[in-house]
Formats: sequence, C-alpha cells, structure tokens
Amino acid sequence: MSPTAKTIRADLDRMAPRTVPEWRDLRRAWSRQLRADTPQQVLRIALGLVDHGTWARLTSYELLANHPGGIGVLTPASIRRLSRGLDDWGGVDTFACYVAGPAWREGHLPTRQLLTWLRSKDRWQRRAAVVCTVALNVRARGGRGDVARTLAICRHVVRDRDDMVVKALSWALRSAVEWDRAAVSDFLREHQHSLAGRVKREVATKLRTGRKN
Repeated sequence: MSPTAKTIRADLDRMAPRTVPEWRDLRRAWSRQLRADTPQQVLRIALGLVDHGTWARLTSYELLANHPGGIGVLTPASIRRLSRGLDDWGGVDTFACYVAGPAWREGHLPTRQLLTWLRSKDRWQRRAAVVCTVALNVRARGGRGDVARTLAICRHVVRDRDDMVVKALSWALRSAVEWDRAAVSDFLREHQHSLAGRVKREVATKLRTGRKN
C-alpha cells in the first residue's frame, strides 16, 4: 500500500532521522512505493508534507523530483504553496534545484514568478530565484545549458549584498561557465564595479582553473 502524507509524517516522527543519509534512505523507500502512483497523487502528498518540519519539507521536494512526471504536474500556484515558510539554506536550495528550477526550465513556471521573488525583501525568496538557474546549467540536475536566461536573472542581484544572495550569484555564474565562458567573462567585466568581491574572486577562479577556489 502506498504511503500517504499522514503516514510519512508519522514515520518521520517515529524514526527521527538525524542525518541526511538516514533521511534519504527513508525517502528512497517512499519513492519506490509511490512509483506506480500518478504524479497528481504524489503532488497531493508533497503539499501535505511541506508545512511539517525540515525533514518533511525535504521529503516533499524530493518525492516530486524523483517521480516520473512529478515536475510536469506542477503549476505556478502549487509551486508557490510548496515555497511557503522557506527560511533556511538547505530548504531553499532543495526547493530551487529540485522543484522550482526544473519547473521553470521546462516551462511550468513563468519567469515573472522569479522576478517577483527577486523583488522581495525576503532574502530566501531572492536566493531561491537565483538558485533556480542552477537547474538550467548543472547536468546532474537535468541542465542543458541556458546562459542567456541565467544572466538575465543574475543581473537583478549584482548589487545585492546579502550573504545568501551573494553566494547564490557566485554559484549561478560558475554553473554557467561550462556552457559559455565568454558570456560569463563579459558579465564579470560589465558589472565589475557592482559585484561583491566574493563573486568576482570565485567566478574568476572558475574561469581560470575550472575550480571554485
């Protein structure tokens, strides 16, 4: 019998995973059990988990990402519901890399939603928008390379000095280097007087050596 949001929440409470590997073993077992369920059923489970603590939130995102068709049933409204309460680095990056970024890449989330997040006073919404670009360029996350869209998002935060956004911007630009080194190099030159020092150092090192540091 397939698990439900209720049974998954109960299992998480009972088993109380202490590390990511412990939790991921549980998530993989649930994904196997849900493989025959429809993407819509998995989305309902995900929505029933997202407000119930860190492990449940991460389970919500990974169940969708690892189910065939899971990303395809997402809508802007369901993605906004899945983003409720984001207030930490791990949750934001999992949401952006596993859910919102792939949905944006595949045309299920309009760019205007990312622009709304970029205008937010909430640092986590701004970070989420920038990290969404990782799904465009990192092969392990399904990226096929889209430097133009990446740089269009990055331009909105070149003056942002929140540490979480600065780190996200560096990650986004470094992820794009594989696909178009010249475009990223031109971006650094164009915004050299606006970008944080960390971004300039890390991206320049990536361009020069292929590594972050």
